[in-house]
Formats: sequence, C-alpha cells, structure tokens
Amino acid sequence: MAKTLIAFFSRADENYFGGAMRYVKVGNTEIVAGIMKELIDTDTFKIEMKDPYSPVYMTCIDEAKKDKQNNARPELTGYLDSIDEYDTIVLGYPNYWGTFPMAVATFLERYDFTGKTILPLCTNEGSGMGSSESDIKKSAKGATVKSGLAITGSKAADSKDAVKKWFAANGLI
Repeated sequence: MAKTLIAFFSRADENYFGGAMRYVKVGNTEIVAGIMKELIDTDTFKIEMKDPYSPVYMTCIDEAKKDKQNNARPELTGYLDSIDEYDTIVLGYPNYWGTFPMAVATFLERYDFTGKTILPLCTNEGSGMGSSESDIKKSAKGATVKSGLAITGSKAADSKDAVKKWFAANGLI
C-alpha cells in the first residue's frame, strides 16, 4: 500500500510578512503541513536543528546565509529510522536565500530516495521555489522530484484549495 510522509522544516518566532516583521508561534510551513495532514492520511516529521537559528528574523537570515555559503549540514534534533515504507515524500520548507534551508539538505542526504517521489512545498513571501527543486534533485539521489507548490507564507492559513488542487494533480487525493 502506498504511504506518504510529510517532512518539513518550519520556523516560528519573528517572521517577515509582506514588508513587515511579525512574531508567530507556528511557522508558515508548519501551518501548511497541518492543512495537508487534514486532507490525507499521512505521517509527519518535523526537521528541526539541534542549534536553531535565532528567533530574531534579521539574525536568522544572516545565519541561514552563512550556512548556505559554507554548504553547512546542521545537525538535527532527531531522525527517522528509515523512509523505506514511504512511496511519496511531501517536503516542506521556507525559501532561504533562493533554496531550502541547509537543515533540509541534512535530512535529504541521510536517506536513500531511490524509487521515491518527492513533492516540494515552498513557503515564501514572493521569491517562489527558487532553485529548490533542482537542488532537491541533487541532494535526494534516485528520487523523482515533481513540480512543487509555492505558497505565500503570509497566506499559509488560506492555502487549503491550492494544496487540494496540487494533491489531486499528483494523485494523493
């Protein structure tokens, strides 16, 4: 039986919303992951850094930029034992400097994605998917990477229809 996993990186604290900073208790990508979980029967895994980025937005983006420039692989707080039971992985993340956060690379490089399908979901405030789809292909060897869904982070709570349409187009509902 085909099984789906939603693996996501999300950051709460101070975030950027259409030109202004705002403190949030739940990150945008996690909000969309919750909507997805309502729509399909799936397991979820939150990708969390052992040493998280600063809660201050401007400091966070500087830290994320440095990690990207250094091609860092931040240690995570935990890992799945295996992804063998999953056929499809919905991979959610915010757009950090034109791609996914380096913690997502840590996650992707830990597992064998041969024969798996990855559906990328990227929250952003106008930068879209960036190079994340091609970067996933490089990091998740053997995976089939489908066209992703870009969701404006400040509209994450209103993304149910877009997620439904994307899931339907990819055979998940």
